Amino acid sequence: MIAHRAELLTQEQVQQVHEASLEILESVGVLARNREGRDLFARHGCHVDGETQIVRFPRAIVGQYLATCPPTFTYHGRDPRYDRTLPDDGPLVANSSSAPDILDPETGQVRRARSEDIARIAYLVNELPGYDILALPVTAEDAPPGQFSISRFYPALKNCLKPVRGSAPSLEEAKAILRMCEQMAGSEAAFWERPFVAFQYCATVSPLTMDVESTEKLLRYTEWGVPSFGAIVPNAGLTSPLTLLGTLAQCTAEFLAETVLVQMVRAGTPRVFDALPTAADMRTVAYAPGAIETGILTMGCAQMARYYQVPCAAFVGSTNAKLNDAQSGYETGMSTVAAMLGGVDLLAMGGLLDAMMTFDYAKLVIDGEIGLMLKRITRGLEFSEENMALGVLSDVGPGGTFVETRHTLKRARTETFLPTVADRQMRHQWQSGGALDSEARALQHVRDILRRDNPAVFSPDVDAKIRAQFENLVPGDARL
Repeated sequence: MIAHRAELLTQEQVQQVHEASLEILESVGVLARNREGRDLFARHGCHVDGETQIVRFPRAIVGQYLATCPPTFTYHGRDPRYDRTLPDDGPLVANSSSAPDILDPETGQVRRARSEDIARIAYLVNELPGYDILALPVTAEDAPPGQFSISRFYPALKNCLKPVRGSAPSLEEAKAILRMCEQMAGSEAAFWERPFVAFQYCATVSPLTMDVESTEKLLRYTEWGVPSFGAIVPNAGLTSPLTLLGTLAQCTAEFLAETVLVQMVRAGTPRVFDALPTAADMRTVAYAPGAIETGILTMGCAQMARYYQVPCAAFVGSTNAKLNDAQSGYETGMSTVAAMLGGVDLLAMGGLLDAMMTFDYAKLVIDGEIGLMLKRITRGLEFSEENMALGVLSDVGPGGTFVETRHTLKRARTETFLPTVADRQMRHQWQSGGALDSEARALQHVRDILRRDNPAVFSPDVDAKIRAQFENLVPGDARL
């Protein structure tokens, strides 16, 4: 394992960022548009200006409620084999989420995403070992009226046994999703014993604003006890200061404000410092999640999460590239390595192109391979007397070869990472095999998986009960 995480800040500087975030909350405050949220803040000792709706947080109040956060967050899968707890089981990898468009694997053209894409991607995530969690990857253009969320969660859960996380535009749709999950689990009690969905929301709109509907989600999800957390998404130069340190301080303050409110509702609710901090390209003010600053800021968030003793998650590995080209590779690779070395516990990193607007099946496979490489880095140089291999070195001796030793055979599939997509053949072998690039090899792997029988699909009886509850429900099948 890696002995020490990469740290951009000294412990003294981490303390200074913490103090700066407390100063922001105490002096600048947060605009809280939700009346119920403001009332909660006021009842628990915060200073609320009824006219401006600004809430200011005494430092002692922040410390009091921060202390009630547990140090772990557990994701449950439909199958308990896939349960994962942060930070102990980290680093975990999830695919990226919520793109409106898809790069069609058959035509190569960009089109609007549909529920069938969610089904296919869910099955791929179920089968790709680089992924631990399925995030709802795209929207669903074909969703019937009133079923936008169900049309995303149903095909996801139908085709994947791993934990699923996503968002719902309204609390009514969230309730419908939970009813559906109870049917899948066999009973209400069975689902709530191991809730296999987690909800995300953005209760804070940078800078320092908590809106009405998202705050209501925070309140209700916390009351219900459903696993959930808010994402913090400051954009340096537009919605946060154009310094990385100032953006980190604001990001931390926004996380603390949300955390205080969650703990006021239900003390001991698990929290995740979940962030997508970015810096705008100030030449055009373009959104630039593929910029290296995303990786740097994510490393800073990981340090602050460790300071608060809560898990850290990050939306990282995005690219502004439109194709699976060199830009896509180096932007994804650089930021995810930075995040992993910085100690991020969960990396949401797979499948997105074009500043998070387009999902690509092939990139999902490629990024899954990057995820496995990141986990191999985390294993590091596994230190033991046996791994020092002095005995086999003595047996082989100078001028010998290790390829045929029992020592080598025993470790041939475990010591080094063996890629599926990356090509390692000699050039003439590569040419005789069709001279495929990584995009083509990844799409070939997509088709190979989608042609198999899907072990994740639940029984026809369960499916019939769900479909009887939701008229005109999308098919949710993962066929090509």
